[in-house]
Amino acid sequence: MTQKNETRKEEIVRTAEMLFKQKGYSAVTMRDIAKAMGIKAASLYNHIQSKQEILSDIIITIGEQFTQGMAQIVAAEISSIEKLERIIALHVQITMENPSRMATMNNDWMHLEEQIEYYLTLRRNYEESFRQILKQGIESRELKTVDPEIILFSILSTLRSLYLWIPKREDILKEDLLGKLSKVLLTGVAL
Repeated sequence: MTQKNETRKEEIVRTAEMLFKQKGYSAVTMRDIAKAMGIKAASLYNHIQSKQEILSDIIITIGEQFTQGMAQIVAAEISSIEKLERIIALHVQITMENPSRMATMNNDWMHLEEQIEYYLTLRRNYEESFRQILKQGIESRELKTVDPEIILFSILSTLRSLYLWIPKREDILKEDLLGKLSKVLLTGVAL
Protein backbone atom coordinates (compact mmCIF):
# COMPACT_ATOMS: atom_id res chain seq x y z
CA MET A 1 0.00 0.00 0.00
CA THR A 2 3.00 2.29 0.41
CA GLN A 3 3.38 4.64 -2.53
CA LYS A 4 6.72 4.99 -4.29
CA ASN A 5 9.34 6.82 -2.19
CA GLU A 6 6.79 7.52 0.56
CA THR A 7 8.17 7.70 4.09
CA ARG A 8 6.40 5.85 6.88
CA LYS A 9 5.22 9.19 8.33
CA GLU A 10 3.77 10.20 4.93
CA GLU A 11 2.01 6.83 4.75
CA ILE A 12 0.55 7.38 8.23
CA VAL A 13 -0.67 10.86 7.28
CA ARG A 14 -2.14 9.63 3.97
CA THR A 15 -3.97 6.78 5.74
CA ALA A 16 -5.22 9.13 8.46
CA GLU A 17 -6.49 11.69 5.97
CA MET A 18 -8.57 9.03 4.21
CA LEU A 19 -10.02 7.90 7.55
CA PHE A 20 -10.65 11.49 8.66
CA LYS A 21 -12.54 12.09 5.41
CA GLN A 22 -14.65 8.96 5.88
CA LYS A 23 -15.38 9.23 9.62
CA GLY A 24 -14.28 12.66 10.78
CA TYR A 25 -11.28 13.44 12.96
CA SER A 26 -13.05 12.87 16.29
CA ALA A 27 -14.23 9.37 15.36
CA VAL A 28 -10.80 8.11 14.25
CA THR A 29 -8.38 6.64 16.77
CA MET A 30 -4.69 5.89 16.45
CA ARG A 31 -5.71 2.24 16.64
CA ASP A 32 -7.94 2.77 13.56
CA ILE A 33 -5.02 4.27 11.65
CA ALA A 34 -2.71 1.42 12.65
CA LYS A 35 -5.32 -1.20 11.72
CA ALA A 36 -5.81 0.39 8.28
CA MET A 37 -2.04 0.18 7.79
CA GLY A 38 -1.80 -3.38 9.11
CA ILE A 39 0.53 -2.48 11.99
CA LYS A 40 0.31 -2.13 15.78
CA ALA A 41 -0.77 1.25 17.17
CA ALA A 42 2.44 1.50 19.22
CA SER A 43 4.44 1.44 15.96
CA LEU A 44 2.83 4.71 14.87
CA TYR A 45 4.52 6.54 17.71
CA ASN A 46 7.93 5.78 16.23
CA HIS A 47 7.01 8.22 13.45
CA ILE A 48 4.53 10.69 14.91
CA GLN A 49 3.69 12.03 18.36
CA SER A 50 -0.09 12.16 18.19
CA LYS A 51 -3.26 12.26 16.13
CA GLN A 52 -3.15 16.04 16.65
CA GLU A 53 0.23 16.17 14.90
CA ILE A 54 -1.31 14.41 11.89
CA LEU A 55 -4.25 16.83 11.83
CA SER A 56 -1.93 19.84 12.04
CA ASP A 57 0.27 18.45 9.28
CA ILE A 58 -2.71 18.00 6.97
CA ILE A 59 -4.44 21.32 7.60
CA ILE A 60 -1.42 23.59 7.91
CA THR A 61 0.16 22.17 4.74
CA ILE A 62 -2.99 22.92 2.73
CA GLY A 63 -3.48 26.31 4.39
CA GLU A 64 0.07 27.30 3.51
CA GLN A 65 -0.40 26.14 -0.10
CA PHE A 66 -3.42 28.44 -0.41
CA THR A 67 -1.51 31.30 1.24
CA GLN A 68 1.46 30.94 -1.11
CA GLY A 69 -0.82 30.69 -4.13
CA MET A 70 -2.76 33.79 -3.08
CA ALA A 71 0.46 35.76 -2.52
CA GLN A 72 1.51 35.02 -6.11
CA ILE A 73 -1.92 36.02 -7.41
CA VAL A 74 -1.95 39.29 -5.44
CA ALA A 75 1.54 40.16 -6.68
CA ALA A 76 0.70 39.50 -10.34
CA GLU A 77 0.17 42.58 -12.47
CA ILE A 78 -3.05 41.39 -14.07
CA SER A 79 -6.70 42.40 -14.00
CA SER A 80 -9.00 41.57 -11.11
CA ILE A 81 -10.91 39.14 -13.34
CA GLU A 82 -7.67 37.31 -14.17
CA LYS A 83 -6.81 37.20 -10.47
CA LEU A 84 -10.21 35.69 -9.70
CA GLU A 85 -9.71 33.12 -12.47
CA ARG A 86 -6.37 32.21 -10.89
CA ILE A 87 -7.97 31.87 -7.45
CA ILE A 88 -10.53 29.48 -8.93
CA ALA A 89 -7.73 27.57 -10.65
CA LEU A 90 -5.79 27.42 -7.36
CA HIS A 91 -8.78 25.85 -5.61
CA VAL A 92 -9.43 23.39 -8.42
CA GLN A 93 -5.79 22.32 -8.55
CA ILE A 94 -5.32 21.89 -4.80
CA THR A 95 -8.66 20.11 -4.44
CA MET A 96 -8.07 17.73 -7.34
CA GLU A 97 -4.66 16.83 -5.93
CA ASN A 98 -5.83 16.58 -2.29
CA PRO A 99 -9.55 15.82 -1.91
CA SER A 100 -9.08 14.00 1.41
CA ARG A 101 -6.93 16.80 2.83
CA MET A 102 -9.49 19.37 1.70
CA ALA A 103 -12.22 17.39 3.47
CA THR A 104 -10.17 17.36 6.65
CA MET A 105 -9.40 21.07 6.43
CA ASN A 106 -13.03 22.02 5.85
CA ASN A 107 -14.58 19.62 8.34
CA ASP A 108 -12.03 19.31 11.14
CA TRP A 109 -10.03 22.56 11.38
CA MET A 110 -11.79 23.41 14.65
CA HIS A 111 -10.05 20.43 16.29
CA LEU A 112 -6.63 21.99 15.87
CA GLU A 113 -5.12 22.76 19.23
CA GLU A 114 -1.71 24.48 19.28
CA GLN A 115 -1.96 25.45 15.60
CA ILE A 116 -5.51 26.86 15.54
CA GLU A 117 -4.51 30.53 15.82
CA TYR A 118 -1.93 30.12 13.06
CA TYR A 119 -4.50 28.41 10.83
CA LEU A 120 -7.13 31.09 11.52
CA THR A 121 -4.58 33.79 10.67
CA LEU A 122 -3.82 32.06 7.37
CA ARG A 123 -7.53 31.82 6.65
CA ARG A 124 -8.31 35.44 7.58
CA ASN A 125 -5.40 36.74 5.49
CA TYR A 126 -6.47 34.63 2.51
CA GLU A 127 -10.04 35.88 2.73
CA GLU A 128 -8.89 39.48 3.11
CA SER A 129 -6.71 39.22 0.00
CA PHE A 130 -9.68 37.76 -1.88
CA ARG A 131 -11.90 40.59 -0.58
CA GLN A 132 -9.40 43.24 -1.73
CA ILE A 133 -9.27 41.74 -5.22
CA LEU A 134 -13.07 41.92 -5.35
CA LYS A 135 -13.08 45.54 -4.16
CA GLN A 136 -10.46 46.48 -6.75
CA GLY A 137 -12.52 44.77 -9.43
CA ILE A 138 -15.62 46.74 -8.40
CA GLU A 139 -13.69 50.02 -8.27
CA SER A 140 -12.16 49.43 -11.72
CA ARG A 141 -15.61 48.46 -13.07
CA GLU A 142 -14.48 44.96 -14.02
CA LEU A 143 -17.11 43.58 -11.65
CA LYS A 144 -20.71 44.58 -11.01
CA THR A 145 -21.36 46.80 -8.03
CA VAL A 146 -22.40 44.06 -5.64
CA ASP A 147 -21.46 43.80 -1.96
CA PRO A 148 -18.00 42.13 -1.96
CA GLU A 149 -19.05 40.02 1.04
CA ILE A 150 -21.83 38.42 -1.00
CA ILE A 151 -19.48 37.72 -3.89
CA LEU A 152 -16.84 36.35 -1.52
CA PHE A 153 -19.37 34.09 0.20
CA SER A 154 -20.81 32.86 -3.10
CA ILE A 155 -17.50 32.02 -4.72
CA LEU A 156 -15.77 30.63 -1.61
CA SER A 157 -18.75 28.44 -0.70
CA THR A 158 -18.52 26.77 -4.07
CA LEU A 159 -14.73 26.48 -4.02
CA ARG A 160 -14.61 25.12 -0.47
CA SER A 161 -17.09 22.37 -1.32
CA LEU A 162 -15.34 21.15 -4.48
CA TYR A 163 -13.85 18.27 -2.49
CA LEU A 164 -17.37 16.81 -2.20
CA TRP A 165 -18.12 17.05 -5.89
CA ILE A 166 -14.84 16.37 -7.73
CA PRO A 167 -14.37 12.72 -6.61
CA LYS A 168 -17.84 11.90 -7.96
CA ARG A 169 -16.96 13.39 -11.35
CA GLU A 170 -13.94 11.42 -12.50
CA ASP A 171 -15.03 12.07 -16.08
CA ILE A 172 -14.44 15.82 -15.85
CA LEU A 173 -11.15 17.17 -17.09
CA LYS A 174 -9.31 19.73 -15.00
CA GLU A 175 -9.15 22.20 -17.91
CA ASP A 176 -12.90 21.87 -18.57
CA LEU A 177 -13.68 22.41 -14.91
CA LEU A 178 -11.43 25.47 -14.74
CA GLY A 179 -12.99 27.16 -17.74
CA LYS A 180 -16.59 26.29 -17.02
CA LEU A 181 -16.42 26.95 -13.29
CA SER A 182 -14.77 30.34 -13.86
CA LYS A 183 -17.44 31.24 -16.39
CA VAL A 184 -20.31 30.26 -14.08
CA LEU A 185 -18.82 31.88 -10.96
CA LEU A 186 -17.67 35.06 -12.64
CA THR A 187 -20.34 35.71 -15.29
CA GLY A 188 -23.32 33.65 -14.18
CA VAL A 189 -25.57 31.51 -16.33
CA ALA A 190 -28.11 33.99 -17.68
CA LEU A 191 -28.13 34.65 -21.44
